[in-house]
Amino acid sequence: MRPGSVLWFARSEGRLAWRDLIWLITAGERWRQRRVVIGVLIFVAFMHAIAWSLVGPYAEAARHPDKQLLVFVTGTALLSWSVMLAQAMETVTRGLYARADLDLILSSPAPARLCFAVRIAAMPVSIGLMTAIFVAPFIDVLAIRGGVHWLGAYAVVAGLALLAVALALLLTMLLFATVGPRHTRLASQIVAAVIGAAFVIVLQVAAIMSSGSLSRTAFLQAPGVVAVAPDPQSVVWIPARAILGEVQALAFVFLVGLVSFGLALLVFAHRFAEYATIAVAQHTAPPRQRQRGHQFQTAAPAVALRRKEWVLLARDPWLVSQSLMQLLYLLPPALLLWRSFGTGSMNAVLLLVPVLVMAAGQLAGGLAWLAVSGEDAPDLIATAPIPQGRVVRAKIEAVLGVILFIFAPFLLALVWIAPFGAAIATLFVAIAASTATAVQLWFRAQARRSYFRRRQTSSRIATFAEALSSVGWAATSGFAAHGSWIAIVPGMMTALVLVIVRTLSPVKTVGS
Repeated sequence: MRPGSVLWFARSEGRLAWRDLIWLITAGERWRQRRVVIGVLIFVAFMHAIAWSLVGPYAEAARHPDKQLLVFVTGTALLSWSVMLAQAMETVTRGLYARADLDLILSSPAPARLCFAVRIAAMPVSIGLMTAIFVAPFIDVLAIRGGVHWLGAYAVVAGLALLAVALALLLTMLLFATVGPRHTRLASQIVAAVIGAAFVIVLQVAAIMSSGSLSRTAFLQAPGVVAVAPDPQSVVWIPARAILGEVQALAFVFLVGLVSFGLALLVFAHRFAEYATIAVAQHTAPPRQRQRGHQFQTAAPAVALRRKEWVLLARDPWLVSQSLMQLLYLLPPALLLWRSFGTGSMNAVLLLVPVLVMAAGQLAGGLAWLAVSGEDAPDLIATAPIPQGRVVRAKIEAVLGVILFIFAPFLLALVWIAPFGAAIATLFVAIAASTATAVQLWFRAQARRSYFRRRQTSSRIATFAEALSSVGWAATSGFAAHGSWIAIVPGMMTALVLVIVRTLSPVKTVGS
């Protein structure tokens, strides 16, 4: 643990990562730690129960895997790895732009290249652990019911995490050298969002083209897909066989990831330090003065406030990676909608309506947090000569205006297929977006916009209320589009949840 050594830097990075994790789940409140532990234990038990019912029957199939199982395991692994690669690109980008300790590192006598090498080495650890948290219940259940060879899947997760970080480093460095430090952050987030959603979109598009549904699982298990897949002895199935516990395949996957990451670390460690210095210098440089040929335009207070919120949303540096993926997931429903033109297919409406409602609620919740709790100039807004209620109303209008702009094309297209379904979708998109915005208003707390990815720590009640309301309104809209009176049940349950949440809200008036 000599100062400046590898272990010394590793301990420092580990301590910072641990503090960040604790802050992420407790928001810095010590009294929350016991509740968090209880909540984690309940979540782990719940996930193991779900895994027992979902994958338990397949535990014995690994001893003699057929082509159908290999196709399904490979598709699931590629889906998980695409998400890991997207997370790796965001992690690398944040390492370049979001760390504020570069001046301290460069002014110390310790070698900067060694520090950044350790920082890069910590990336696959964090990504692998995050992935393992979600797949651990399924691996544990498979190991209990099928044998300890299933535990080798943890080594596969480690190998895939190493490979993801290696490829993320390569892509980010190429972007930095190609588009420059000013545009790399935005370009990297766009690439990460596209990668994270690409495989899911491809599977859903294939399912739509083949069977007219959005089910990825049904497509992977379709007889036609299994028939055209390679023979079970093909090298294509090495990752799947590694997950199923074959020692040679497992060793191969892990070694490929380890070697790839080692080469990336050797090549990019010094460039990472150099690019981080350039990125910080570019960020702290004074902006260039632009000559404007027009005068300052005056506008009504409400118009100015809405315009201000839209400008901030457009300029937010980290909003792209957080919200673009949600928008990309709307592409398969758009394709399904396009294929349904001229047929008046109610099946398309039944699939699209709850998807649109769910997406509207989730997107509106994030945008509302930015507009309400992520206000960077609350003192300046508070001194404006307009009522506080009008300020809040302008923020709500700005959020709902974005939702209307995004979802209007889908709703207008639905009118041509099924007017009744379009009316239901329009109603519940508005309800879901308004509900998510209201929840953020009820539990608003001042925070920086840079805490957007940690917004769930502001209030656990608000987080669960927002998620439950989106799911509840999506279910209600699905039944309502079908013309079923069962829609009353989830609708009343969702309304009851919101009433309870409103009584627990610390903010009792909109203008307060």
